[in-house]
Amino acid sequence: MKPGDPQAVRVMFEQIASSYDILNDLLSLGLHRIWKRQALTWLKPQPGQCLLDLCCGTGDLSFLLAEKIRPNGSVLGLDTAAAPLKAGEKRAFKQQWLRLRWKQGDAIATGLSHASIDGAVMAYGLRNLIDPVGGLWELRRVLKPGSRAVILDFNSQPIGYGAYFQQFYLRTLVVPVAEYFGLKEHYSYVEGSLNRFPVAFHQEEIAYKVGFTLARYFPLAGGQMGILRLQA
Repeated sequence: MKPGDPQAVRVMFEQIASSYDILNDLLSLGLHRIWKRQALTWLKPQPGQCLLDLCCGTGDLSFLLAEKIRPNGSVLGLDTAAAPLKAGEKRAFKQQWLRLRWKQGDAIATGLSHASIDGAVMAYGLRNLIDPVGGLWELRRVLKPGSRAVILDFNSQPIGYGAYFQQFYLRTLVVPVAEYFGLKEHYSYVEGSLNRFPVAFHQEEIAYKVGFTLARYFPLAGGQMGILRLQA
């Protein structure tokens, strides 16, 4: 699979949707749930806000946000693949007190109105876009002035011990575990996607260039993951 190929990414997530959540728990030892909550400490969601979860997958962050913005706020989960959205909708049916909406669409061209969103999150999505710069530009476009956004993703480790550990983790844990689920090819692409992904300080530079007034990158898990905090 070619990293950043929109059609290939969409098809991949259609195929892994049923195993996606359990694999996230296994491959991160459940830590992804802690990292996601850490990301939300910057966003500080408030009741009544209209929030956006880009590349939402099955909606982990969407549900966390929806709990925070009750009773009058709303959360829109947007993803390129239909199968993860259907999984999120099924889960939401059991929690109908939460104001959640779902939309299949492109994170680079959301179709949302300019300056219409009070805050946004994106977890493990920016790296998969054909144009991460375009993704940040679109994110800035839909945010209201002064509102916040946060992006959680792998952190590219080009050299040193961090790079060695990242390669070891991906090749000896991620891919073999995914192979057990019949998804070896779907997770083998992660290493290649990191090779084209901007490193931490480059993400800050890009964010400023597309119009964010504040961009700060914070490493997690010994630098293997990172959070990009943004303010429009």
